[in-house]
Amino acid sequence: MFGRSKDNDASQPQVETPAVIEVPTGKGRPTPTRKQAEAANRRPLVPADRKAAAKDARAAQRVEREKQYQAMQSGDERYLPAKDKGPVRRYTRLFVDARWNLGELFLPIAIVVLLANIGLSAISTSAAFVALIALYVFILLMVVDAVVMWRRLKKQLTAKFGADAIVRGTMMYAITRVFQIRRARLPKPQNKHGEWPA
Repeated sequence: MFGRSKDNDASQPQVETPAVIEVPTGKGRPTPTRKQAEAANRRPLVPADRKAAAKDARAAQRVEREKQYQAMQSGDERYLPAKDKGPVRRYTRLFVDARWNLGELFLPIAIVVLLANIGLSAISTSAAFVALIALYVFILLMVVDAVVMWRRLKKQLTAKFGADAIVRGTMMYAITRVFQIRRARLPKPQNKHGEWPA
């Protein structure tokens, strides 16, 4: 009643089961003890030949500095220092370098005014005072120019990269670049005055 009938077994075709391939289990070697694993990972704190290790470290630092210097000259993003990397910093540099800024004229004008002040103080103290007042007026105009530049740059950065892209330090990065002489800026300017970034 509950058993299989012999007629049904005979009518069904026999299917051959494929031979089972035995796959070896495990990793094939014993697990190392904790002592062995720690010994394999242990490295000396002080190298055996300290002078050779220091020489190698200095050579590696020299190569790294040379790469950074070349990147500062060419604008290669791969080897720039961390403070200069990224599309926001690159756009900031291009924007500042495209603009005529009063800040880049500060150092030459300050030197001329101070030399004139020294020469004029022997002749007329009032003329020297006027030259000094002119220098302070120029400094005030420079600050106003930097504020106007930052507001325009901030709008451009927000439109291009979004409001989250303007991280802390971006404003000071732009303003310190504004107050540098164009030839002394690092990374070197990659565009001329009037060539605005896309």
